[in-house]
Order: sequence, then structure tokens, then C-alpha cells
Amino acid sequence: MNSLPQFIDDLPDEEELLEKRASERRRLFTASVDTYLLLTVGILVAIGLMMVWSTTFYWSEPQSAIFLQQLRNAFLGFVVMSILALIDYRLWRRMAIPMMGVTILLLAAVLVVGDTVFGARRAFFGGAVQPAEVAALVVVIYMSAWLTSKQTRLKNLTYGLLPFALLVGIVAGLILMEPDISTAVMVLATASIMFFLAGADWRQLGIAFVAFVIVGLVAISQFDYARARVESFFDLLRDPLTANDHAQAAIIGFLNGGIGGVGLGESRQKFEQLPTPHTDSIFAVIGEELGLAGCALVVGLYVVLMVRGFRIAKNAPDLFGGLLASGITVSIVVEALFNIAVMASVVPFTGVPLPFISFGGSSLVSSLASMGILISISRATVRKSVPTRKVNETLSLPGMRATISRVRQKPTEG
Repeated sequence: MNSLPQFIDDLPDEEELLEKRASERRRLFTASVDTYLLLTVGILVAIGLMMVWSTTFYWSEPQSAIFLQQLRNAFLGFVVMSILALIDYRLWRRMAIPMMGVTILLLAAVLVVGDTVFGARRAFFGGAVQPAEVAALVVVIYMSAWLTSKQTRLKNLTYGLLPFALLVGIVAGLILMEPDISTAVMVLATASIMFFLAGADWRQLGIAFVAFVIVGLVAISQFDYARARVESFFDLLRDPLTANDHAQAAIIGFLNGGIGGVGLGESRQKFEQLPTPHTDSIFAVIGEELGLAGCALVVGLYVVLMVRGFRIAKNAPDLFGGLLASGITVSIVVEALFNIAVMASVVPFTGVPLPFISFGGSSLVSSLASMGILISISRATVRKSVPTRKVNETLSLPGMRATISRVRQKPTEG
């Protein structure tokens, strides 16, 4: 009888049990997050903040104004990413149609009441919100849901290619009307790759490619600025000295940077001929200030992000998760590839930002939001996997006097 009070005293109280459960939940969340992906994104955002400061301190009033805006954008983006990482990604399959409907309405509304900047209507609230940036992510979500539902009939022309061309064409067409050819190309490229990954055959892809090329040629012929950029690109191929100031400034910046760069904040081209050095041209400033080493680091980070993204897609619990992870990864990588290719004068100039690095609230928040969904898919994969534990085994083989010891993974019971 005397031992009963002692036994009761030894029982953990309610606060200890709650703290223990909370600690277990924190450990589970930490274990389920793709640490390499999160670290890669964090480094890219940090590089972006550093370069935004370097490219704006000399003209921003006060000096830190643009940097603080980007810092605010990064904080908001990481908050959104954290929230989306906690939400089950399967929710977005049910929300795909309403989200696409709202996105189309926003793209139409910006053509009517949007702010006109440099002859284009692309944004609301003084350029703070660009529906086209949000549309790029929404298209990935919608295409993932649509392709999953049409999986068995995807190779049928009536259920596959025609609806695909109509759905993507509406979004891309509205973006073209802003006009914003660069983002429209990104949307078409990402959707086409997702269409292929979902099981479309080469004939359908060939037809889609020809149709997109025709639309692109028509768009170039209709917009003077697009035609001027293409002509400038061909001039660059014939003789770099006859290229426009933007292309020449980017090339000079890379040449000045060499291997190690001229030093952070010491770029000359950002003071002279390089336009928008904190947005579309920021990679050229990286090349000049951080050199080939800095460029290689940035490219390497995107490669790591691509590998982790496709790994998450490969191990996703279902087809929707796999297509969604693939689409998000493709959209980020294609956008980065185009920006870098433009600065290297490999393709005609397009106003595509460098994901996570270029200045811009809509671009940074949308990119971080997509990473939140990617982390959610990764967490679902970890939770679904069978837990294992290490066990030591001793094997006695016939005909052998000695024993063999080994350690292997064994599924946990219960």
C-alpha cells in the first residue's frame, strides 16, 4: 500500500506529456522536410538579397529602400512557403478549377484596369502584383490535376491535344495581350513538358510545337519591341559590335569579371549601359562582381534544386503529386535557364527574372510558394514510407566454423 503513492508521484504530469508530444511532432516535421532543397532555396534568396543591395544602393533613395522591399518580399515568401508546406498538397487538386477561373479573370482585368508601365499593362498596385507571375504557378497546378484525370485518354486527340491547346492557349493568349511574350513562352514551355511527362506521344508534341512556333512568329510580327529584339539578336550573331547596348553591356560585364570577379559592389556596367540591373539583368552583374566562380555557384544551386525536385516527383505518393512536383521544378529551371541564356546572348532578349534572385515581389513570393508545395509533396512521401530500424544479425552458414555479423534495416512493428 505504501508503494501506491510513490507510483502515482512517478507518473508524468499532463504538461510533460503535452511537451513530449509537441517535441515528437517537431522531430517528425524536421525529418520529413527536404533539408537540401530548403538549404538551396535559402542560399539562392540570400544571394538575391545581396545582389539587390549591390545593384540599387547607388540610386535608391534612401540607399536601403529597394533592398528593404526585397527583404519584405522574402519574409512574406518564406511565410507563404511555410504555410503551404504544412498543407496537404492534394487540396490543390480540388481547388484547381476555381484557381484557374480566378487567374483568368485577373489576367483579363489587368488588361482593362492594370497599371501601364513601359507601354504594357501587366500589374496592379503600381507594379507590386503581376497576375502573370501567379498564373505560371496556377497553370502548373491545373495541368497536374487535368493531366491526372485524363491519363487513360491522353493520347486521344479529342481528349488530349485539343483541350490542352485550348486551356494553355487561353492563358498564354491573355498574357501575350499585355504584352508579355517572355512569360507566355514560359507558360507554354512548362505546360508542354508536363504534357510530355504525363504520357503524350511525339506526334502530339510535334503538332503542339509547330502551333506554338506559328503563334510565336505571329506575335513577333505584331509587336515592334519583340521584332526589334529578334533583329538585335541576329545582329549580335553577325557582329557583336553592332549589337544593342544591353547585350554589349552584359558581355563586357562577364569579360570584366573573369574567374574571381571585380568584387561585390564594384561592377561598372550597372552604372553605365546595363538596364534594370536589379531585375532581368542581375545575372550579368553576378558575372562581373563574383566572376565565373559566382556564376558557377548559382548554376550549381539550380542544378541541385532540379535534382531534388525530380527526386521528389519520382517518389511522390500519387500521379498528381508527381506531375505537380515535376511541373514546379520545370517551371523554375526553365525560367532560370532562359534568364541565364539571355545574359549570355544565346537567345534573343526576354524579360524573364532569375528565380529567387531578381528583384520583384510577385516573382519571389510565387517561387517560394511553389517550393512550399514541393516540400508538402516531399513530406507526404516521407509519411507514407514504411518506418525502419537498424538491427544486428548473426548468421551461421553451413560448412563454416565462424559466424557472420551484419546490420540491416528492418520494418518496425505496429
